[in-house]
Amino acid sequence: MPDTIFALNDDRSFEDQEVVGHNRWHPEIPPVATIEPGQAVRIECREWFDGFIKNDDSAADVLNAPFHAGHQLSGPFRVPGARPGDLLVVDILDAGPISYDHTGSLAGMGWGYTGIFAHNNGGGFLGEHFPDAYKAIWDFADGKATSRHIPGVSFQGVVHPGLMGTAPSPQLLKTWNKREAGLIATNPLRVPPLALPPLPKGALLGAVPADDAARIALEAAQTAPPRENGGNQDIKNLTAGSRVYFPVFVDGANLSVGDLHFSQGDGEITFCGAIEMGGYIDLRVDILRGGMETYKVRHNPMFIPGHQAPQYTDWISFSGTSVTTKGKQKYLDARLAYQRACLHAIEYLTTFGYSPEQAYLLLGAAPIEGHLSSVVDIPNACATVYIPTEIFDFDIKPSSGGPHQVHSGIDVPRAAAAQLPKENILRAVPKKKRALLPSSSAATVDGSTSPIRQVAHLVGDRLQNIARRVRGR
Repeated sequence: MPDTIFALNDDRSFEDQEVVGHNRWHPEIPPVATIEPGQAVRIECREWFDGFIKNDDSAADVLNAPFHAGHQLSGPFRVPGARPGDLLVVDILDAGPISYDHTGSLAGMGWGYTGIFAHNNGGGFLGEHFPDAYKAIWDFADGKATSRHIPGVSFQGVVHPGLMGTAPSPQLLKTWNKREAGLIATNPLRVPPLALPPLPKGALLGAVPADDAARIALEAAQTAPPRENGGNQDIKNLTAGSRVYFPVFVDGANLSVGDLHFSQGDGEITFCGAIEMGGYIDLRVDILRGGMETYKVRHNPMFIPGHQAPQYTDWISFSGTSVTTKGKQKYLDARLAYQRACLHAIEYLTTFGYSPEQAYLLLGAAPIEGHLSSVVDIPNACATVYIPTEIFDFDIKPSSGGPHQVHSGIDVPRAAAAQLPKENILRAVPKKKRALLPSSSAATVDGSTSPIRQVAHLVGDRLQNIARRVRGR
């Protein structure tokens, strides 16, 4: 077993560890350890909400999940000799939960969870159809997952990191903040928001000196989306045996990892759609000098997938096109096509006795495959979702005898979106944004306006323009 360079005490919160990780991207977050090229290491990870989600039959925790506190990332890890323009080669050697045979309070201790976020706290891929919060608990045994909330299924784990990436350069961070602020300004009042600007609320910045913390909290990017550095890509194929080539933007690369998943379907469609857990990941790193230019990998990582995931041979698949559920035609909208494919699959599964919420949670957690089947035949894109039939305890295919009926004594836990306190509704710029800002000046160290102020200005300009149009009618 490789040496552990980032260990977690299960009895302490993530921010109360001897060595503290982070939950924002910023080039000035100091590395917590060093990984030499060619060295194999073990890194322990906490699930992305640091124990907030419980192994129980209530979805109140998913409803009130502290979005700005995620993701809990282990790192950053410095790789000596890595320079901007290089490619950081990361081999995933192994990954697993905290424990298979010991059940404890933290996700990863013999169990994990899948959640559907409420539409007003981030939502999901099908948020318009599933506005409330739901949760399913999965138990681990012999490498497989089963759920008291979704009967009749079991499947082998496909353990992988949902989030892994290198630190951005100062210029790349400014690029992220500028373009995402511009997107927010196109619809500043949208719930859920179009993007999330830097916010000090919930920011964990590792070993950043106290004198710099206020400024960095106003600049550091939240970790929700994937970006040029990798980040929250949620690629289920990054199992043991995978090799990832990350662009390097700062000296030492400053690699971070977290958000481990026991299993996941393509798209992680419920937003909290994987089986979330804490655990460990074993990595080995190397450097390709000048690799970003040599191989034209300048903006996003590339990877070679591993081969340790279960190899299913029997599937049932569903297709969708870019026509809304109300019959409105859209032009080659691949996202809409995949939504329709998923909705068709959910509707089919309900004929076997599953509730729509059970079916939706299952598609997020099980190793389904999503495919773009056609993106050229105007006006309809076509997407398909493939479900492995072997994960069911019964025959899932249509037959002359009609659909088998599953029976469950426990309903999927639900929490109504209306129960979410107004102050916890996820917005791009919270209504009480001034209360979230540090007491120090909002100007950055170079004298420019901080990203959160930029967003506020853009939002203000947008609202003024709306008001002018209204007055002109």
